[in-house]
Amino acid sequence: MTGKMVEEKAESIIIPILEELDFELVDLEYIKEGAHWYLRIYIDKPGGITIDDCQKASERINVSLDKFLKVSYDFLEVSSPGLDRPLKKNSDFIKYKGYKVDLKLYKAIDGVKLFTGELIGLIDGTIKIRVNGDIMEVNRNEVAIVRLAVDF
Repeated sequence: MTGKMVEEKAESIIIPILEELDFELVDLEYIKEGAHWYLRIYIDKPGGITIDDCQKASERINVSLDKFLKVSYDFLEVSSPGLDRPLKKNSDFIKYKGYKVDLKLYKAIDGVKLFTGELIGLIDGTIKIRVNGDIMEVNRNEVAIVRLAVDF
């Protein structure tokens, strides 16, 4: 089973559990790092996720994954997506419209790969952000990642 297939199967098991807990699945990844396989699950809820929320979700998810996911992994991690959460789902681009984001490209434009600006949205596969007053439009498949920007 490919990594993508594992992620899809795990997601189908996890989403109903998270919905019962009133949590949102932000992201999920099945990845090998060194000799170990990790199943990482990022969750959120209005007002933010707590450590107790992560523990509760982890316990429920672990039981179901052991029962229904016929793939081994060494570590299950359930956590918050963090302040600089990635925007992946179409709904993320609606939810965070007007927020400051960092947009990283696969291929540089004029020698620059990372842009920071206000998210305008995702329209017909094109991500639009306002950078220094100008509107930047980039095809979604040219974008490595979009994250909420964090100012310190």
